[in-house]
Amino acid sequence: MKIGIVGLGLIGGSLGFDLRSQGHEVFGVSRRQSTCQKAVSLGSVDEAAVDLSLLATTEVVFICTPIALIVPQVQQLIAHLPATTVITDVGSVKAPIVQAISPLWQNFVGGHPMAGTADSGIEAAQRHLFVDRPYVLTPTETTPTAAVLVLEEIVRSLGAKIYHCQPEQHDRAVSWISHLPVMVSASLIAACMGETDPTVLQLAKNLASSGFRDTSRVGGGNPELGVMMAQFNQQALLGSLQQYRQQLDEVIKLIEQEDWTALEAKLQSTQKVRPDFVD
Repeated sequence: MKIGIVGLGLIGGSLGFDLRSQGHEVFGVSRRQSTCQKAVSLGSVDEAAVDLSLLATTEVVFICTPIALIVPQVQQLIAHLPATTVITDVGSVKAPIVQAISPLWQNFVGGHPMAGTADSGIEAAQRHLFVDRPYVLTPTETTPTAAVLVLEEIVRSLGAKIYHCQPEQHDRAVSWISHLPVMVSASLIAACMGETDPTVLQLAKNLASSGFRDTSRVGGGNPELGVMMAQFNQQALLGSLQQYRQQLDEVIKLIEQEDWTALEAKLQSTQKVRPDFVD
């Protein structure tokens, strides 16, 4: 199968590695010629160019650009494709993307692979990135079944776990477990930097270990991606943040009142349910 990838970063590059290893012919498009050359030299794609016309003969195209560029890229891309080509994206927000692209292209299936690292760019691409990771598909009532089946077969071949849901359900779910953690983690780092005693601040930096590393990781990620999460999933994220603030206020109140019994009960409750989210 001839497969196109628009956006040769971590996700696009990693897709290329795995798809090529299965015998697919992979064509990549990037905004920078240097990235195109790097992707070919690394073996992520067979051919690469800055011109979308390279994808004219592809049967499936993955849009792996930043969220804000997904719709504009599709608008430009469809002039080069036959109507039978299946288009999908990997954006972490689905409702606005699906709403914008579905009227433009019948064979569009919204997608979101829940995989990644703290690094970015084609150099960060790696093989088997999607193995045992969730991969969400968000077809609508009008999405052709054949298009969904084609994409399911590809996703299954990556070793990923397929989930289906409505675009709006996806956005509410990821606001809790992906977008909220970014904002909370960033706020943690900002709060630490609010320490006014430079000696204490430096000591905190020196002492920071696994706990701080784990809870601050996503807050130290790509700022552009964080802004796009907030911009394109604004309402769901605000709802999550407001609920988080209520929980934080409750913890503050319990500590102020020295209600250690209630605080312990709360921590026991969170300890009990955490495995439901993280194995």
